[in-house]
Amino acid sequence: MEQAIALSAAGLLAMAAFIPAARSRLQLSRAKHPSLRGHAHLAKRLAKLVPFYGFDDARFFDSDGVTADVAQQRRSGFERLTRLLQERAPHTIRVTEQIESGISDLQFTAAYRVPFQYSAYVKAHLKVGSLMLESAGVLLKDLDGNVAYDLTGSYGVNVFGYDFYKECIEAGAERVKHLGPLLGSYHPVIEDNVRRLKQISGLDEVSFHMSGTEAVMQAVTLARYHTGRSHVVSFCGAYHGWWDGVQPGVGNPRAVHDVYTLSEMDDATLRVLRHRTDIACVLVNPLQSLHPNRGASGDATLLGSDRLAHFDRHRYTAWLKELRAVCTARSIALVFDEVFVGFRIAYGGAQEFFGVRADLVTYGKTLGGGLPVGVVCGKARFMKRFRTDRPSDICFARGTFNSHPYVMAAMNEFLRRIDQPSIRSTYDAVEATWTARAEALNARLVREHLPVRVAHLTSIWTVLYATPSRYHWMFQYYLRGEGLALSWVGTGRLIFSHNYTDADFAAVAERFVVAARTMKADGWWSSPPLSNKSIRRQVLREMLASRLASIRRPALAPSPVERSDRTAPL
Repeated sequence: MEQAIALSAAGLLAMAAFIPAARSRLQLSRAKHPSLRGHAHLAKRLAKLVPFYGFDDARFFDSDGVTADVAQQRRSGFERLTRLLQERAPHTIRVTEQIESGISDLQFTAAYRVPFQYSAYVKAHLKVGSLMLESAGVLLKDLDGNVAYDLTGSYGVNVFGYDFYKECIEAGAERVKHLGPLLGSYHPVIEDNVRRLKQISGLDEVSFHMSGTEAVMQAVTLARYHTGRSHVVSFCGAYHGWWDGVQPGVGNPRAVHDVYTLSEMDDATLRVLRHRTDIACVLVNPLQSLHPNRGASGDATLLGSDRLAHFDRHRYTAWLKELRAVCTARSIALVFDEVFVGFRIAYGGAQEFFGVRADLVTYGKTLGGGLPVGVVCGKARFMKRFRTDRPSDICFARGTFNSHPYVMAAMNEFLRRIDQPSIRSTYDAVEATWTARAEALNARLVREHLPVRVAHLTSIWTVLYATPSRYHWMFQYYLRGEGLALSWVGTGRLIFSHNYTDADFAAVAERFVVAARTMKADGWWSSPPLSNKSIRRQVLREMLASRLASIRRPALAPSPVERSDRTAPL
């Protein structure tokens, strides 16, 4: 009897312990975005199952089931575009091909410009160069002397135009040339950098690093150190650099168990933050305000028209204010990752733009005045790297090239110049200027019945497509054909510099429209009735067919070496 009572009591205790844990787990599950982007571990497992298959010449032009006439129309347009790009830049393309085998980054970007089914055929025929010789104003010049309007933005570095950064680098180098690359000691220019960054960020202390990724690493480490908690919250689709500690999904070979990837702008996420006790910090990338819960757009995954983006400043501001309140109440560090948007959307970055203050802010890209840099600004209680009462309990973070004199000098030139009235005043109209330009271009596209639109966050743009098609990714090559320079992600992200005049933008808009007209005339948007769902089903059937074919394919006979290895004694 006593044993039965003891067992019952133990069962009740176990249940009492299980129920809160189950409730917490359910709460966490509900805060995850329903897409694969919100379920990192599942996404990684599924990614490993995706088989490679590619369309050859016989299938490349009619993979969506168009008629033979439309397929021929596309083929003719493709061949014409191929000749145009090849004849315009033969030297640039030749050197690009020569160096590709030795540069792993270039191999990656070349392979992922378009969906993998089309990649091999495109790479073999529709060649583009990856080298530039000069920049001036808003133009880039390649090795063949061709000039193109820059829409790459140097991955976000170029806010004020390349000439601005050349001047920062040259003037900065002149100021520190007598010290040279001395590391460990500081050049006195650092004092003015710290003063200005504290004023801009509204925070107490500054830490210098060599990249935005390093700055995020430092901010997360400091948050864990000072809160004594293990987990980080990041939001679905957000990018915070290539460090595997904040990227648990596809692209990270390591299993990450201390990051919660939750749904942004969701009350379920706020409930998780209110109740869990293991969250050290919340990472916010304000660029996500353009496409909440969606990954950075790239043409490599553009298989339909389901790329969505829309900036709602009022809604995102309200969300950040709610997030700020919850983090304050729960003593969770709120981290703004402003590596991309800092100094672009406002003088004071996202904190000023949205009117919300963070505990830690990371900067990078443009702040270096054209040189590599990462910066963390933070409240004093989060920035300290040691404990006075426990001298062995430290948070170590150093780097050989942190506070490099040449970087500090170029940064100081940057900070001093953007504080000049002639530049600082331009921030007053930056949102209105780029909104008017986007609206004018969209109105023209509507008038001409072209299935292309743009969405934007100031000077950061993405191209959207109004009708389902499997060939939207071809648009990047038509844009290049019209003299517009794009990064390897294609139409997923166009980044303008703020020195674009109205005349410069008018020239880009005209080329953009001409490219869309030509692509339409070449039949790429002449698909049979399709929906995004039917395209996904078609791709799934192709994957299954490829997988079945690989299973049925007879194994190759082993080589003599393999046969000898199999029979070799242990």
